[in-house]
Amino acid sequence: MTFDLASLGWDAAYAAVFAPCARPDTRPARVTRVDRGACTVISRNGVERATFAGTLLSAARRDPLSLPCAGDWVVLRAWPDRRTTVEGVLPRRTALVRSAAGTTSHQQVLAANVDAVAIVEPVDPEPDLARIERLLTLAWDSGAQPLVVLTKSDLARDPAAIAAQIGLIAPKTPVHAVSTVDGRGLHRLRPFVGSGRTLGLVGRSGAGKSSLVNALAGTAVMGTQEIRRVDGRGRHTTTYRALIPIPGGGAVLDTPGLRGVGLGAADAGIDTAFGDVAQLAARCQFTDCRHQGEPGCAVADALAVGELTNRRWENWQRLHREIAVETRRNDARRMADDRARWKRKAQVQRPRGVRP
Repeated sequence: MTFDLASLGWDAAYAAVFAPCARPDTRPARVTRVDRGACTVISRNGVERATFAGTLLSAARRDPLSLPCAGDWVVLRAWPDRRTTVEGVLPRRTALVRSAAGTTSHQQVLAANVDAVAIVEPVDPEPDLARIERLLTLAWDSGAQPLVVLTKSDLARDPAAIAAQIGLIAPKTPVHAVSTVDGRGLHRLRPFVGSGRTLGLVGRSGAGKSSLVNALAGTAVMGTQEIRRVDGRGRHTTTYRALIPIPGGGAVLDTPGLRGVGLGAADAGIDTAFGDVAQLAARCQFTDCRHQGEPGCAVADALAVGELTNRRWENWQRLHREIAVETRRNDARRMADDRARWKRKAQVQRPRGVRP
């Protein structure tokens, strides 16, 4: 009996990309979890463990983003000594990428090949609007369809009103209030995990992501913990990214709770997540308007009449500054990498005994 990879999203387009790698000792698989130097995958043979090939590790030294991530489709190779290795990663259709914490310019893939990204935010305590806007920027930049899932709606007096409020800062984004306690709203998420589709979950610890996975899977596949009584904050339950197949087809990709999320160079994402602000800025009299008192500034007019809130405008400015800084860091890192690569190449080509 073989596993049906189509239920996880394998299709003719992926098969065409895999075709040049197809040999009697190779097969496609999807990554469900990554550990250091190895990963768990699902192939036509079912669940397997595979280590990373030397060529893959060598490529990762040049580009860490080329390492497999949960959700990736990869090329497996079977060896005569019964080893199984990951030889390569097929091109990603979508990728949820964040910048690493701190002052470095390195980035990290949180999830790959998801069709939709759910920003999971609890209604109790009060939803954090700035966090939702930040994660929406990240989600739009991934290439997947974002949605906002408001969990623990059984604790809210009027969850529909909260969803409507969130809708004001989430243009073009579905907003669903759900509860894993009484099941309300969960049916609206089913289409996102239909056969062949993958739903990614992002949000802070204690937002209810693991409970949501269990509800969608129909069984306890992820551990859960109670929130702390002292401050109402959640504990870390999921400590690794995991792709969980859903009975009947489809999958959910759960991610650990995020304390901080760097946006990287998410210019396209912020323009979509803050579409209302971008439209206002485009209406300014001058194309180079800095929105700092220039005449004919549509942003200033909108702030004056309450069409645009100070909170949303300030967060838009903050995220734009962050993206600009991250873009400069990435450019500097690429230039440094290029210089180092040319220096190594020159050293290899230089005749022995000849000094520069």
